[in-house]
Amino acid sequence: MTAASDRPPRRLLLVHAHPDDESIGNGATMARYAAEGALVTLVTCTLGEGGEVIPPESAHLTADRDDTLGEHRIGELSAAMRAVGVADFRFLGGPGRYRDSGMMGVAENDRPDCFWQADPDEAADHLVAVVREVRPQVLVTYDENGGYGHPDHVQAHRVALRAYELAADPAHRPELGAAWRIAKVYYNRMPRSVIEQGLKETADAAVFPGTAATGDVPGVVDDAVVTTVLDGTAYAGAKAAAMRAHATQITVAGRYFALSNDLGQPLLATEYYELVHGEPGGVLPETDLFAGVAP
Repeated sequence: MTAASDRPPRRLLLVHAHPDDESIGNGATMARYAAEGALVTLVTCTLGEGGEVIPPESAHLTADRDDTLGEHRIGELSAAMRAVGVADFRFLGGPGRYRDSGMMGVAENDRPDCFWQADPDEAADHLVAVVREVRPQVLVTYDENGGYGHPDHVQAHRVALRAYELAADPAHRPELGAAWRIAKVYYNRMPRSVIEQGLKETADAAVFPGTAATGDVPGVVDDAVVTTVLDGTAYAGAKAAAMRAHATQITVAGRYFALSNDLGQPLLATEYYELVHGEPGGVLPETDLFAGVAP
């Protein structure tokens, strides 16, 4: 538990679906705010048991063999969080409470223990308890499509936004703590012009056998949708180290990376957001997620 007297004046909560999502999307952001003394709390909704595995020597971990990938990825997430200086990371409802649902349309979607099948209100209450303990001013999560349609990402969006509502209601589950209203909610975003240029540079570098298409990248939107641009250049090394820690899922090569499809993408230290709840802190684009927020 985080005692009121111990809480830093700035507190950021991120909700992600699987280990590695946080490092790819928010690694520089997390490292920057942790270095600046903010309390950064990560809640991951599953262990990522359904993921593919890149290193051949780790292939036995997959769900169709030993089915121990989830446990292994706890260790990868721990190493990634050390790389970005984040000490407060948790799994929704505890490790293994919700299982990875797999990609949309696969048989794993129907498992009763998977996150996709979870009751959103019940799952949200696990997050309400975290919100009321940590009392973050800022929440970062995915849009209603989960960035790219993965069921666990969609469900993470639903649970995060439901917890945002419920945590602020003093009549809801008072035993979970005093009500708290989060001041600002952001979606992870990727400006179309940025990713198109980055993918062109990735293709020119030819580090990987192929290059991802714009449609392969989560959260791509027209540039005008982006409200907040966070410069994490000083933390590019920390982000890269966090991504390398997720070795079963990511291959990092200099300023580029690839997932199990071996299609290259740019490793971007500047990260982008859309403010969807709360007031912007001055002229857009914001350069600080906490802009305009009182401690």
